[in-house]
Amino acid sequence: MRKFKKLIIGNWKMNPLTLEEAKEMTTRIKRLTKSLKKTKVVLCPPFIFLSALLSSKSRAVSLGAQDAFYQSAGPYTGEVSSTQLSAFGVDYVIVGHSERRSHGESDDIVNKKVKATVGDGMTAVLCVGEKVHDQHGEYFSLVKQQIISGLKDISKKSLDRIVIAYEPVWAVGAKEAMRPADIAEMAIFIKKTLRDAYGIFGDDVRILYGGDVTVGNCLEITLDGHVGGLLIGRESLKVKNFIEIIKIIDSI
Repeated sequence: MRKFKKLIIGNWKMNPLTLEEAKEMTTRIKRLTKSLKKTKVVLCPPFIFLSALLSSKSRAVSLGAQDAFYQSAGPYTGEVSSTQLSAFGVDYVIVGHSERRSHGESDDIVNKKVKATVGDGMTAVLCVGEKVHDQHGEYFSLVKQQIISGLKDISKKSLDRIVIAYEPVWAVGAKEAMRPADIAEMAIFIKKTLRDAYGIFGDDVRILYGGDVTVGNCLEITLDGHVGGLLIGRESLKVKNFIEIIKIIDSI
């Protein structure tokens, strides 16, 4: 089983408003990461800022995209292909985020995007998670289905370019994050699902958590939740807080 650095992904969504703000945020984050020893940071800004931020890539900071289309080129208005992103210098792609799934993105489309991303040499961050945390535990079956469908036709040797981000939809943007004990339970379940599908190779897939991560709970979520990193949304836009989270995780 390989030993990974912790992975912290900042999903900026449709923020900030201007390129100047994006550059300023990136500069501050990059300044910190020079001293990181055990953590890798990935910044996922809107598509329109990727070009200007390419120079910000470093040993500790990579650039990611928030989505990618599975066809290399063609009559697909408004889409950006994984082939284009890879050629551009992007390293990671978030695939199947709950906000994309809520707009009708099916498991089949998610799988096509995962395969395209991996095929173009980038790392796919496959997002999975339930809308409702029911008392009967049916959400486990849903998460398993999302993983199996999302990784269909992905070979064992390609798993080094797969990251699973567990983001329970009900916890995204909530006032409180999921309990670390429940996160740990899901992390164990995801690891079992991967091992059942890929044997010992499944142990090499990093599992992240996303859903109301803050400075106050990031350490507990990571340690007690048994995850290999965090997918952070709104808190990644508060640069001071995001930097503090990175420092805390790097100290583990």
